[in-house]
Amino acid sequence: MNSPAFGAAIGAPVIAPSGAQLRRDLRKAQLRKQTIAIALVAPLAIFLLITFVIPIAILLERAVENPEVATALPHTVATLAGWDRKSTPPDAAYAALAADLAKAQVESTAGGLARRINSELPGARSVVMKTAHAMPLAGADGRALSAPEIKQALIAIDEQWAHPEYWQVIANNGSRYSPYYLLAALDLKQDGLGKIIGADENQSAYREIFGRTFMISLVVTLCSLLLAYPLAYWLSTMSERRANLFMILILIPFWTSILVRVAAWMVLLQSEGLVNKTLMALHVTQAPLELLFNRTGVYISMTHILLPFMILPLYSVMKSIPPTYLRAAISLGSHPFAAFWRVYVPQTYPGIGAGVLLVFILALGYYITPALLGGANEQMVSYYVAYFINVSINWGMACALGALLFAATLVLYSVYRRFAKIDVSMA
Repeated sequence: MNSPAFGAAIGAPVIAPSGAQLRRDLRKAQLRKQTIAIALVAPLAIFLLITFVIPIAILLERAVENPEVATALPHTVATLAGWDRKSTPPDAAYAALAADLAKAQVESTAGGLARRINSELPGARSVVMKTAHAMPLAGADGRALSAPEIKQALIAIDEQWAHPEYWQVIANNGSRYSPYYLLAALDLKQDGLGKIIGADENQSAYREIFGRTFMISLVVTLCSLLLAYPLAYWLSTMSERRANLFMILILIPFWTSILVRVAAWMVLLQSEGLVNKTLMALHVTQAPLELLFNRTGVYISMTHILLPFMILPLYSVMKSIPPTYLRAAISLGSHPFAAFWRVYVPQTYPGIGAGVLLVFILALGYYITPALLGGANEQMVSYYVAYFINVSINWGMACALGALLFAATLVLYSVYRRFAKIDVSMA
């Protein structure tokens, strides 16, 4: 009843709202819209934060976390701060070590310390535990020992304390965070002076494992592309009804458990399985082929499992390409194959890029298929991540391997984004 029109009708003066009032009303309306938008997005954001961002942050932290030495030997680490790491440590370092080991024995942290040092110096666990059990040190009359006397006592317990190697390990790991696990995952280590060098030959295996992982993923990606491209093209030329029917048939294995599919391939690929019987019945082979517990079985099963991830992006792109482009190129005199290769295929690059990236990244983290169908030389990085978590309980090494896989995924994604931008700019 207070509208300007009603005011004009009764002859009352019309009071227009001021500019400040309009701005306040506009801000309130915008704030209300932003609040509603944030309320709608907040559940998804919280879910991603809890299930994705926080676990990755914890993984990255555990990959560089190295608290055992810094926690158990704080005074020893502080005393070794100015040590040149070449000569014998000062007497004060022996006194600090004795005090720290006595406290670690009481707080039950000596075991973790011993395991950590033993990971770099085989045999160090018995030395550390034997020394910790001998704490506290005291003279024959019960008096406190001086620093030189403590040094002689520790060397008497085990002569390894007279060598700089143990002290170098303590000095290198004096911080709560260090690159030890990341370096070990790359077959590298720090020497006694803190310089990064190659690991010993009998301890160098992870570069080969990473190379094997990337090679298996690459072969599976290429096989999936070779199989998916003609199939996706065939589906794109069908009517919508027939294409939907065949797409359901493609997705049925996709909806089946991976364990079920792997078990099925174990039955099919065994020496008396359907594949070998069929090959022998057709006289293609004279004896059963070794298709299980080797890389061949891994390739076959992983390609079958990941094939839908390649078909779907290819089909979505191919379905959007007008068929008149090919007919126009052929009508202008181009050979059908040349028209397909030079006109049709470049338009499918976005689908190829998305499918290759998706399949390759998924293949990098595969664990069950190589573990069940592959032999000892076909295990990928994920197998060793599971080993360090479930068997050796070495979370630092498991997180370091996982962090490197995560870094490889980010690099692949950034390369894909760069090439995608180049394709768009050229188009």
